[in-house]
Amino acid sequence: MKLAEFALIVCGVLLNAFAQLLLKSGVRQLGHFEFSMSNVWPVGSALATNFPILVGLSFYLVSVVVWILALSRVEVSMAYPMLSIGYIVNAGLAWYLFQEAVGPQRLVGIAVIIVGVIIVARS
Repeated sequence: MKLAEFALIVCGVLLNAFAQLLLKSGVRQLGHFEFSMSNVWPVGSALATNFPILVGLSFYLVSVVVWILALSRVEVSMAYPMLSIGYIVNAGLAWYLFQEAVGPQRLVGIAVIIVGVIIVARS
């Protein structure tokens, strides 16, 4: 895999990861909610007007375009495993930004993911 192709994949993965974090941030602002017929409009409008959620959805859209560009250049069997880089980014940033628990089992899992990404990238 060429450096430019790897950079394209990482860009798409990071956009997707940041989209997740922005969505989480927006939902934290809104708090816990349930979807029901009686609150579809209030919850939907709250989601549709929440800045982090709108930015997160925009990041998703851009990440799809970047991902399509990456898939036009790299085999899907090479590109798809690279999505797991997003797990690493999200776990670290969720711990830092949202104080989410990242215990020993998760750290071992993240280490396994890192090893797997390295193996795939070098193949």
